[in-house]
Amino acid sequence: MEKLKKVALIPARYASTRFPAKLVQDLCGMSVIQRTYLSTVQTGVFDQVVVVTDHQAIADQIVAVGGDVFFSTREFESGSDRIAEAAQAMDAGIFVNVQGDEPFQDTQSLLDLTAVFSDPEVKVASMMFSISAAEAQNPNAVKVVLDKDNFALYFSRSPIPYVREKAVEISYWKHVGIYAYRKESLLAFTGLHKSFLETTEMLEQLRLLENGVRIKMVPTTHQAIAVDTKEDLERAVAWYMGRIKF
Repeated sequence: MEKLKKVALIPARYASTRFPAKLVQDLCGMSVIQRTYLSTVQTGVFDQVVVVTDHQAIADQIVAVGGDVFFSTREFESGSDRIAEAAQAMDAGIFVNVQGDEPFQDTQSLLDLTAVFSDPEVKVASMMFSISAAEAQNPNAVKVVLDKDNFALYFSRSPIPYVREKAVEISYWKHVGIYAYRKESLLAFTGLHKSFLETTEMLEQLRLLENGVRIKMVPTTHQAIAVDTKEDLERAVAWYMGRIKF
């Protein structure tokens, strides 16, 4: 079987509602986006890593560490929409959307994610992490329920599935927002209108499900640190300095 070229595309939007300019904040001598870029490269999983941005400050920081940058030409609804513009002219079979605000990437997780494309039936894949019933109550933790082959049935901010019989033991899966696409599936995503469920839950992956596109879910034990707030940045610094563990 022909080996598919794998490219990591990191959408890096400058504006942020909860934490303005979060990607250029200092994280122990480098910015958040620099650490995300370098940790993605250092996994060795990808043939190429490119930061897709709308702002010169982010581009300058990536160039400063020897990285590749693609400038977005307009505003986009989602990170997947943003990276699709960059992917269009690139010669690769698999594109992985690595979140720009997750500075510590995990090699094994990314290997597992890209490995599922050995099955020609897999067009889109993402990741999930086991959480407790208490954690499942948090609307910021996006949950996913699965079919018997680990394809997503639905994603929600609500705790799903609902447990009617309290004696039943249930596993909750938290969605980890890293997506992998075959090129044709990524480009097709941009041609789909923003869907009803996507708008309702504010979850871009629901656009795919509503249009009949299956998403293969890959389990991981890696707990990614996403920098969405100043408190998250402090936690990332503490982890990097070895003061806390997960």
